[in-house]
Amino acid sequence: MLDNDWGFLLEREFQKPYFKELTARVKAEYQAGPCYPPIDRVFQAFRLTPYASVKVVILGQDPYHNPGEAMGLCFSVPDGIPLPPSLQNVFKELADDLGVAPVPSGDLTLWAQRGVLLLNTIMTVAKNRPLSHKNLGWETFTDAVIALLNQHPAPLVFVLWGANARAKKALLTDPRHLIVESPHPSPLSAHYGFFGSRPFSKINRFLESTGRGPVDFDLDRSKEPHVR
Repeated sequence: MLDNDWGFLLEREFQKPYFKELTARVKAEYQAGPCYPPIDRVFQAFRLTPYASVKVVILGQDPYHNPGEAMGLCFSVPDGIPLPPSLQNVFKELADDLGVAPVPSGDLTLWAQRGVLLLNTIMTVAKNRPLSHKNLGWETFTDAVIALLNQHPAPLVFVLWGANARAKKALLTDPRHLIVESPHPSPLSAHYGFFGSRPFSKINRFLESTGRGPVDFDLDRSKEPHVR
C-alpha cells in the first residue's frame, strides 16, 4: 500500500481487525456511490511525506465533499479548482505572516514534498455529505498515526486549527514538539483568532531553533529550480 517508511511503521496497524473492517466498509461506500478522494489518493499524504521527512503536521477533519476537490491532502485542491473559503483564509494569513503572495492554485503538493504532512483525521467522505464516514474506523487509524508522530525522533510542529484538531492535543505528550493551535480558518471562525495567529512564522522559528531548517511555504512553481 505504501512504498516508503510509513509502510513498515503501519504494517501492524493494517493487520488489526478494526482496519480490515474499515477497509471493507470504505470499499462498500465507494461502490454504493461517489466518494472522495479518488480511491487511489486516500493515502496520498503518506506517499508524499515519508515519516522520516515530516517536519510539520497539519490536521484536517475530513476531505472536501464536492466533486473534484479532494486529493488526499487536507485543505488542498487540484489545479484549476476554485479555492475553498478556508484555504483562501490560510493563504491570506500566510501573506500577512510571511509576506508570501497567494497563488491561484490550491494544490499543496509542494508543502507535502517539503515535509508538511497534510492529514485528515477522517480520510474519506461521501459526495455532498460532510462527516458521512465518521465512525467507520478512520479515527482509530489516524490516532495511531498521531501517536507514531508523537514518538518521532526529531522535534515536530503540530498545527491544530479548530475544535476537531485541537481534540487530538491529548495524544501529543512529548514536550520536544511544538503545538500551534487556533480557531479554524473557516469563514465562520477565522475572525475569532485564526487571523493574526501567525502560525507560519511560529513554525519556522521553531524548526530553525531545533536545527531542522524552515519550510518554504511559497507555492509559486515558477520559482522551482528547473531539472536539466
